[in-house]
Amino acid sequence: MLVPQPPLGKRRLQRLHSTAMRQVGKRARAAPPGAVVGVISDTHGLLRPEAVAALAGVDVIVHAGDIGSAAVLEALRQIAPIIAVRGNNDRESWAASLPEIVKTDVGGIRLCVVHDIKHLGGDPASEGVDVVISGHSHRPSVERRAHLLLLNPGSAGPRRFTLPVAVARLHVGPAGLRAEIVELGTPRPPAR
Repeated sequence: MLVPQPPLGKRRLQRLHSTAMRQVGKRARAAPPGAVVGVISDTHGLLRPEAVAALAGVDVIVHAGDIGSAAVLEALRQIAPIIAVRGNNDRESWAASLPEIVKTDVGGIRLCVVHDIKHLGGDPASEGVDVVISGHSHRPSVERRAHLLLLNPGSAGPRRFTLPVAVARLHVGPAGLRAEIVELGTPRPPAR
Protein backbone atom coordinates (compact mmCIF):
# COMPACT_ATOMS: atom_id res chain seq x y z
CA MET A 1 0.00 0.00 0.00
CA LEU A 2 1.36 3.37 -0.93
CA VAL A 3 0.92 5.66 2.04
CA PRO A 4 -0.45 9.08 1.04
CA GLN A 5 1.71 12.05 1.90
CA PRO A 6 -0.54 14.83 3.13
CA PRO A 7 1.19 18.17 3.56
CA LEU A 8 2.49 18.43 7.11
CA GLY A 9 3.81 21.66 8.55
CA LYS A 10 7.17 21.84 10.29
CA ARG A 11 5.61 22.37 13.74
CA ARG A 12 3.25 19.41 13.32
CA LEU A 13 6.15 17.20 12.21
CA GLN A 14 8.32 18.22 15.16
CA ARG A 15 5.40 17.68 17.55
CA LEU A 16 4.61 14.32 15.95
CA HIS A 17 8.19 13.06 16.29
CA SER A 18 8.78 14.41 19.79
CA THR A 19 5.47 12.91 20.97
CA ALA A 20 6.37 9.56 19.44
CA MET A 21 9.82 9.54 21.02
CA ARG A 22 8.35 10.41 24.46
CA GLN A 23 5.87 7.55 24.11
CA VAL A 24 8.63 5.17 23.05
CA GLY A 25 10.72 6.28 26.00
CA LYS A 26 7.91 5.40 28.40
CA ARG A 27 6.50 2.28 26.81
CA ALA A 28 9.61 0.76 25.20
CA ARG A 29 11.68 0.85 28.36
CA ALA A 30 8.76 -0.66 30.24
CA ALA A 31 8.43 -3.50 27.70
CA PRO A 32 8.65 -6.71 29.68
CA PRO A 33 11.17 -9.46 29.09
CA GLY A 34 9.51 -11.62 26.48
CA ALA A 35 8.86 -8.54 24.38
CA VAL A 36 8.84 -8.71 20.59
CA VAL A 37 10.45 -5.89 18.65
CA GLY A 38 9.34 -5.43 15.05
CA VAL A 39 12.17 -4.23 12.84
CA ILE A 40 11.68 -2.58 9.45
CA SER A 41 13.89 -0.53 7.15
CA ASP A 42 14.14 1.04 3.74
CA THR A 43 10.43 1.52 3.13
CA HIS A 44 11.13 4.50 0.83
CA GLY A 45 7.54 5.72 1.25
CA LEU A 46 5.95 2.31 0.57
CA LEU A 47 4.33 0.52 3.50
CA ARG A 48 3.13 -2.84 2.21
CA PRO A 49 0.10 -4.53 3.78
CA GLU A 50 2.29 -7.63 4.22
CA ALA A 51 4.71 -5.58 6.34
CA VAL A 52 1.85 -4.27 8.47
CA ALA A 53 0.61 -7.84 8.98
CA ALA A 54 4.10 -9.10 9.87
CA LEU A 55 4.49 -6.37 12.50
CA ALA A 56 1.07 -6.85 14.07
CA GLY A 57 1.25 -7.67 17.76
CA VAL A 58 4.79 -6.43 18.42
CA ASP A 59 5.52 -4.34 21.51
CA VAL A 60 7.78 -1.80 19.78
CA ILE A 61 8.73 -1.07 16.16
CA VAL A 62 12.23 0.00 15.13
CA HIS A 63 12.56 1.69 11.72
CA ALA A 64 16.21 1.73 10.62
CA GLY A 65 15.90 4.61 8.17
CA ASP A 66 15.08 5.49 4.58
CA ILE A 67 11.51 5.86 5.77
CA GLY A 68 10.37 7.97 2.83
CA SER A 69 7.55 9.94 4.46
CA ALA A 70 6.07 10.96 7.78
CA ALA A 71 2.92 9.08 6.77
CA VAL A 72 4.83 5.78 7.03
CA LEU A 73 5.73 6.58 10.64
CA GLU A 74 2.14 7.56 11.39
CA ALA A 75 0.85 4.27 9.95
CA LEU A 76 3.41 2.24 11.92
CA ARG A 77 2.53 4.16 15.08
CA GLN A 78 -0.97 2.68 14.81
CA ILE A 79 0.62 -0.74 15.45
CA ALA A 80 3.10 0.07 18.25
CA PRO A 81 5.39 2.83 19.55
CA ILE A 82 8.23 3.62 17.16
CA ILE A 83 11.95 4.12 17.46
CA ALA A 84 13.22 5.60 14.18
CA VAL A 85 16.41 6.95 12.68
CA ARG A 86 16.99 9.07 9.60
CA GLY A 87 18.39 7.33 6.53
CA ASN A 88 20.49 8.80 3.74
CA ASN A 89 17.35 9.35 1.61
CA ASP A 90 15.33 11.00 4.41
CA ARG A 91 16.25 14.55 3.42
CA GLU A 92 12.92 16.38 3.49
CA SER A 93 11.81 18.67 6.30
CA TRP A 94 9.65 16.00 8.00
CA ALA A 95 12.82 13.99 8.74
CA ALA A 96 14.89 16.85 10.17
CA SER A 97 14.06 15.95 13.77
CA LEU A 98 14.93 12.26 13.37
CA PRO A 99 18.29 11.31 14.89
CA GLU A 100 20.96 9.48 12.90
CA ILE A 101 21.70 7.08 15.77
CA VAL A 102 19.50 5.99 18.68
CA LYS A 103 20.63 4.02 21.72
CA THR A 104 17.82 2.86 23.99
CA ASP A 105 16.70 0.06 26.28
CA VAL A 106 13.82 -2.22 25.32
CA GLY A 107 12.71 -5.13 27.47
CA GLY A 108 15.98 -5.21 29.39
CA ILE A 109 18.29 -5.11 26.37
CA ARG A 110 20.29 -2.22 24.94
CA LEU A 111 19.65 -1.38 21.28
CA CYS A 112 21.71 0.79 18.97
CA VAL A 113 19.87 1.79 15.78
CA VAL A 114 21.70 3.32 12.80
CA HIS A 115 20.79 3.38 9.12
CA ASP A 116 24.22 2.55 7.67
CA ILE A 117 26.35 0.39 9.94
CA LYS A 118 29.46 1.98 8.40
CA HIS A 119 28.50 5.18 10.24
CA LEU A 120 28.60 3.48 13.62
CA GLY A 121 31.65 4.70 15.50
CA GLY A 122 33.37 2.96 18.36
CA ASP A 123 32.70 -0.46 19.82
CA PRO A 124 29.01 -0.82 20.66
CA ALA A 125 29.60 -3.89 22.86
CA SER A 126 31.95 -1.89 25.09
CA GLU A 127 29.11 0.63 25.54
CA GLY A 128 26.79 -2.10 26.79
CA VAL A 129 24.88 -2.52 23.51
CA ASP A 130 23.33 -5.94 22.99
CA VAL A 131 21.87 -5.46 19.50
CA VAL A 132 22.87 -3.22 16.59
CA ILE A 133 20.02 -2.68 14.14
CA SER A 134 20.83 -1.22 10.73
CA GLY A 135 19.41 -1.00 7.23
CA HIS A 136 20.75 0.62 4.05
CA SER A 137 22.04 -2.49 2.24
CA HIS A 138 18.54 -3.90 1.55
CA ARG A 139 20.07 -7.31 2.43
CA PRO A 140 18.45 -9.06 5.40
CA SER A 141 20.94 -10.58 7.83
CA VAL A 142 21.34 -11.82 11.37
CA GLU A 143 24.90 -12.12 12.63
CA ARG A 144 26.46 -12.74 16.02
CA ARG A 145 29.82 -11.26 16.93
CA ALA A 146 30.84 -12.36 20.41
CA HIS A 147 28.16 -10.86 22.70
CA LEU A 148 26.73 -8.58 20.02
CA LEU A 149 23.80 -9.32 17.69
CA LEU A 150 23.80 -7.49 14.34
CA LEU A 151 20.38 -7.32 12.70
CA ASN A 152 19.47 -5.92 9.29
CA PRO A 153 15.82 -6.54 8.37
CA GLY A 154 16.43 -5.88 4.67
CA SER A 155 14.08 -3.67 2.70
CA ALA A 156 10.31 -3.64 3.15
CA GLY A 157 9.81 -1.03 0.43
CA PRO A 158 10.20 -1.18 -3.33
CA ARG A 159 12.08 -4.28 -4.47
CA ARG A 160 15.72 -3.77 -5.34
CA PHE A 161 17.23 -6.17 -7.85
CA THR A 162 16.42 -9.74 -6.78
CA LEU A 163 16.77 -9.10 -3.05
CA PRO A 164 13.92 -10.30 -0.83
CA VAL A 165 11.35 -7.91 0.60
CA ALA A 166 11.47 -8.48 4.35
CA VAL A 167 11.10 -7.28 7.92
CA ALA A 168 12.45 -8.83 11.12
CA ARG A 169 11.22 -9.75 14.57
CA LEU A 170 13.52 -9.60 17.59
CA HIS A 171 12.38 -11.78 20.50
CA VAL A 172 13.64 -10.74 23.93
CA GLY A 173 13.19 -13.54 26.43
CA PRO A 174 14.64 -15.21 29.49
CA ALA A 175 16.67 -17.52 27.24
CA GLY A 176 18.26 -14.54 25.49
CA LEU A 177 17.80 -12.85 22.15
CA ARG A 178 16.44 -14.45 19.01
CA ALA A 179 16.06 -12.67 15.70
CA GLU A 180 14.15 -13.90 12.68
CA ILE A 181 13.87 -12.51 9.17
CA VAL A 182 10.30 -12.52 7.86
CA GLU A 183 10.18 -12.52 4.06
CA LEU A 184 7.03 -10.86 2.85
CA GLY A 185 4.77 -12.65 0.40
CA THR A 186 5.95 -10.82 -2.68
CA PRO A 187 7.26 -12.92 -5.56
CA ARG A 188 10.89 -12.40 -6.50
CA PRO A 189 11.81 -11.71 -10.09
CA PRO A 190 13.91 -14.46 -11.67
CA ALA A 191 17.67 -14.13 -11.25
CA ARG A 192 19.51 -13.25 -14.45
